[in-house]
Amino acid sequence: MRPQELNLLMVFDAIMTERSITRAAHRLSMTQPAVSNSVSRMRAAWKDELFVKDGRNIQPTLHAQNLWNQIRAPLTALTEAVDPKSFDPATAKRTFRIAANDIFVDMAWAELRCVIEREAPGINIHAVPYTIVNTDQVLEDAEVDMVIGVTGVISSTFRAEYMFAPIYICIMHHDHPLAKADLSLQEFADADHLLVSLSGDVTGYTDQVLLQHGLSRRVATTVNHFSSAANLVKRSNLICVIPISAVAKEIISGEISATKPPIEIMPQQISAIWHKRQDSDQGLVWLRDQLKRIISRNVKLETAQVMDSLCKSNPELCAGE
Repeated sequence: MRPQELNLLMVFDAIMTERSITRAAHRLSMTQPAVSNSVSRMRAAWKDELFVKDGRNIQPTLHAQNLWNQIRAPLTALTEAVDPKSFDPATAKRTFRIAANDIFVDMAWAELRCVIEREAPGINIHAVPYTIVNTDQVLEDAEVDMVIGVTGVISSTFRAEYMFAPIYICIMHHDHPLAKADLSLQEFADADHLLVSLSGDVTGYTDQVLLQHGLSRRVATTVNHFSSAANLVKRSNLICVIPISAVAKEIISGEISATKPPIEIMPQQISAIWHKRQDSDQGLVWLRDQLKRIISRNVKLETAQVMDSLCKSNPELCAGE
């Protein structure tokens, strides 16, 4: 490969990562006209438009996306072979794309941003919508650098690092007849339920457990963001089984009532998941370490505060523990 072609690939990789000519120029320490000139040469050499405008950003064509899927791993490997310790948070200029639901964005992004401003001012963090069903695809297609979500079955193509296992609670408004410690299984099954469904499915693990007891429930309402749940139950007769971290602030502040579900909800492990081609990516290692530290600490703190609040307001919930 001629040096000119390798230079074009490096510029191409920066544009694909940043989705912006301006940000790519900044990343490469080049002028914007120089990057635009490189794009013109790419289009002529590779006989494709490659990028189309999308507001202030740009979107790749199918040919560009397919090309990036092929060259990204070799380019990363080449960079690391030349300088395996090339990532320095203090000087790095890089954008990370992370698929995560709103629980983790609310829990970690503000603190992560403080770390970045203090230690890694050139780092950008972009949150991408997360659903359980698209984890493999977005990693395989290099649409994101990392996913924070349910671990599930991990193939040999991907890697995962455990973060925590959520604890589930049942929430409702204060005057709800089921706002009590001795909520029965039948009362639980007969209630109108709210389900947070990131995938759009109208059944969840709770339905599977109820079925084992010969019961079913009415999922009367679904939402696709955890942040919507507390407000909905405050203003309706819905109840909702939800991870404590999603409603910790509302429980601690006394905005909603909560009790233990009358069924055992086995926690699903939450992990950071990435493609094996980025195993040696020191930048991603740094980011994972920051997120694991922030999320693990905040989950422990929120869970302890919620349980303390529930025990004080309803000692029967904690009797015998």
